[in-house]
Amino acid sequence: MKVVIIGGTGLIGSKLVAKLNEHGHEAVPAAPNTGVNTLTGEGLAEVLTGASVVVDVSNSPSFEDDAVMEFFRTSTANLLKAEANAGVTHHVALSVVGTERLQQSGYFRAKQAQEELIRASGIPYSIVHATQFFEFMKGIAEAATDGGTVRLAPVRIRPVHSADVAATVGRTAVGTPVSGVVEVAGPDTFQLDELIRKGLAAKNDPREVVTDVHAPYFGAELQEDTLLPGPDAHIAETRFTDWLAKQQ
Repeated sequence: MKVVIIGGTGLIGSKLVAKLNEHGHEAVPAAPNTGVNTLTGEGLAEVLTGASVVVDVSNSPSFEDDAVMEFFRTSTANLLKAEANAGVTHHVALSVVGTERLQQSGYFRAKQAQEELIRASGIPYSIVHATQFFEFMKGIAEAATDGGTVRLAPVRIRPVHSADVAATVGRTAVGTPVSGVVEVAGPDTFQLDELIRKGLAAKNDPREVVTDVHAPYFGAELQEDTLLPGPDAHIAETRFTDWLAKQQ
């Protein structure tokens, strides 16, 4: 089948395109650098011609509250309209475990708005909620840094490898729409502060990780289980410690 990957040249998208093509599907990467812009609508009608499935793994270039909300609302609305016109029969979107519990954060309010547009569209859909990627640990540390100190809450987290997320999204894309959420998480549970401490130490980063129960996570205060998936989540195989060792 023809599967169009919005954000198909990024971290998840590029892996997904390769994986789907390996399995005999026609996976088409769509991004501004391939002539497709979901914010303006440029190239959407053309790339969606003949597509059965659209997978949206795109992300906002800005995490600023207004900008990220504008990105997800506008790009998702444009995409869903173009899909309806093209007769697409399955919309798949990648989102984040705990989105509905992180509404103090402008970014997660925008992701929630994206999900609500998808649910209301009338197009059969599946939403994949992933825990935080191994590759995103650097971004978490940067967002929590003040000078030489990184303040993080001691809450539980099950980070996941991006390749495992791409595999889950791929299986979901070629399957029957679930009209709901599929969760994927890594095999091991860490405390967020300790996880980032391990990651920084492996990179010989001199920043000090300070444990602070009130430390915000992209603007939201965390509870013990905010970042954890439910009991029915797909548990991926790649372990953070194994991945980290290969980054040396």
